[in-house]
Amino acid sequence: MSDLTVNASANPVIDDRIRGFPPGHSPLALDAIGQQGWKPYDGKMALPLMSLDEVAFAGNLKSMMGYVKDHGIEIAPHAKTPMSTAIAKTLVAAGAWGTTVADIRQASVFLRAGLRRLILGNETGGLPAARRLAAMVAGFPDAELHVFVDSTDVENALRIAWGERGDLPPLGLLVEFGAGRAGARDMETGIAILDSVLGAETPTFRLTGIAAYEGAAATADPAETINRIKGLMTLTADFLPRVRARISDNRKLIVTAGGSVYFDMVTAGLAEAVATDPNCLLVLRSGAIFFHDHGVYERGLASLDARRGFVVGGTVRSASDEFVPALRLWSEVLSRPEAGLAISGMGMRDVANDQGLPRPLALYRDGERRSDLAGAEVLRLNDQHAFVKLPDDAGVKVGDVIEFGISHPCTCLDRQAILYSLDREHRVTKAYLTSFG
Repeated sequence: MSDLTVNASANPVIDDRIRGFPPGHSPLALDAIGQQGWKPYDGKMALPLMSLDEVAFAGNLKSMMGYVKDHGIEIAPHAKTPMSTAIAKTLVAAGAWGTTVADIRQASVFLRAGLRRLILGNETGGLPAARRLAAMVAGFPDAELHVFVDSTDVENALRIAWGERGDLPPLGLLVEFGAGRAGARDMETGIAILDSVLGAETPTFRLTGIAAYEGAAATADPAETINRIKGLMTLTADFLPRVRARISDNRKLIVTAGGSVYFDMVTAGLAEAVATDPNCLLVLRSGAIFFHDHGVYERGLASLDARRGFVVGGTVRSASDEFVPALRLWSEVLSRPEAGLAISGMGMRDVANDQGLPRPLALYRDGERRSDLAGAEVLRLNDQHAFVKLPDDAGVKVGDVIEFGISHPCTCLDRQAILYSLDREHRVTKAYLTSFG
């Protein structure tokens, strides 16, 4: 899929080569799409398409920002989920401390969009990668970039790259601890990295904190998962005073962790240690939570509620009630080849299946909602087709439109050049460009 943001203005002209745009309709500027009154089931829009429920998104934003502010912490939402600069700016405007990205290219996307405070939530690799990062960030002298480091090899590569040039903004290094993915596995390794970083510091190459990612510690055993995450948080928290003992009390630090499933355990495990250090901030990186889903995050929040983890104002609240799935996929029924089976015109080219199949939610016909499709189930996906098992009384016809919930937004949105925002009446009110490259 071509990336509309590469060779276009911030308000490119869109036509029917893009998903959702009505075939035969005159081309429109991006900002005019929300003025047409289109609906995904009105017979005009090209299907399949993906939509964002703007009311649900706004509610999720309010709930998550309320949580972090109540706990006196910050959040830099991971932007890899939508890869939309407009959505990232909305989150920052709502109070997010910054933005998290996954790699060098993603950092370029958001720096070019004017977002200057970024966490690069991964190691960059060896010297060639470090030089690529330096070449990219050289164009942004006002950037505040923090990058993960889990070995002296990574630190040395970045040190060499930053030492070779005099046109670079400061680079902040975050010593990363991990379990299940990257990250130092023990205190001894962390101390070795810390001492290497401190021994190589310059005005543009400095330690700025500690990082971890708890989601990769998850296993099929819930009890083991909790123990692994608690262990990682303890290791991370215990490292903070070791860092402070080696640097000035006045140096500002961040401690960052927290995806969209275990952020309560991160808060419980790190907030107290950070609170004892007046020049340290705890920064979550939860991103998918703002979109939620009908699958992996639905299950994750149910587990969070079982832990009684969503606490705001000293009161335990239901995360499963507070957060609402905001993404939908809309597709037409192409065939009814057998009793109890419908073939829908969307497949692996349109939706993720790595964390569960899409879920049929509702049936539409002639521009109206007909039923909630209770009992319907997606059996499997081909490239362009979904095999939908139907109950006997479903009454589904060729040409009907099915509204699907999705599982794992992080691997759904990368298939979309445009995300259509819908109001309460399912009217398109805005179109967001994505930048997946």
